[in-house]
Amino acid sequence: MMSQNLKGRRALVTGGSRGIGAAIVKRLAGEGADVALTYSSSPERASEVVKAAQALGVRSVAIQADSADPGAVVAAVERTVAEFGGIDILVNNAGIAVMAPIDEFRMDDFDRIFAINVRAVFVGAQAASRHMKEGGRIINIGSTNAERMPFAGGGVYAMSKSALQGLVQGLSRDLGPRGITINNVQPGPVDTELNPATGEFAESLIKLMALPRYGKAEEIAGMVAYLAGPEAAYITGANLMIDGGFSA
Repeated sequence: MMSQNLKGRRALVTGGSRGIGAAIVKRLAGEGADVALTYSSSPERASEVVKAAQALGVRSVAIQADSADPGAVVAAVERTVAEFGGIDILVNNAGIAVMAPIDEFRMDDFDRIFAINVRAVFVGAQAASRHMKEGGRIINIGSTNAERMPFAGGGVYAMSKSALQGLVQGLSRDLGPRGITINNVQPGPVDTELNPATGEFAESLIKLMALPRYGKAEEIAGMVAYLAGPEAAYITGANLMIDGGFSA
């Protein structure tokens, strides 16, 4: 049985139709929060996550939105407010990764990474904070690669996640006087469809970790739920690693 620490709270999770995002939606719902989620494709999968959340006794809605489009991000926040009567928790989970050697990296990919991994986080935080009252929570899903990128081709992705570190530290000063916290959760390798825990690539990463295994999406969701709850009210501007010792 989960606690009901988030009962009556209203949340939006971007990129919530699969992987870590879906686990976060279900965990927040299990804690009692009404949860909206965004998705860019696969409405069927988004609908499945919504149904799973609703089965836990909360309101849930799926919103199609490409996080590369600032207008779509703002519209998703406004839709959440309209559906639930406000917003208390924003989880900026949507993100992409493109890996390529520097000589082959395409500027289109560079621009899209920063549009989704950085600009959308700021736009979402700006839009949501306009509606948040004291006790509001903004939680970004960053990456351990902001601290350690042990293989070639990941420089742009690492840079995009490092940008979030400065963002939360700076925005914590803007939002703190209003009683709103903002933090990064920085996962290490997590077992998802896009990054499975088996195979040659996974084996190479596990060798770099203190705990010799991939993380579970539910473990990331647990940290997010803690930051969204009342016991984390004194944490802001923090970059919190949950990476099995990948960066140790």
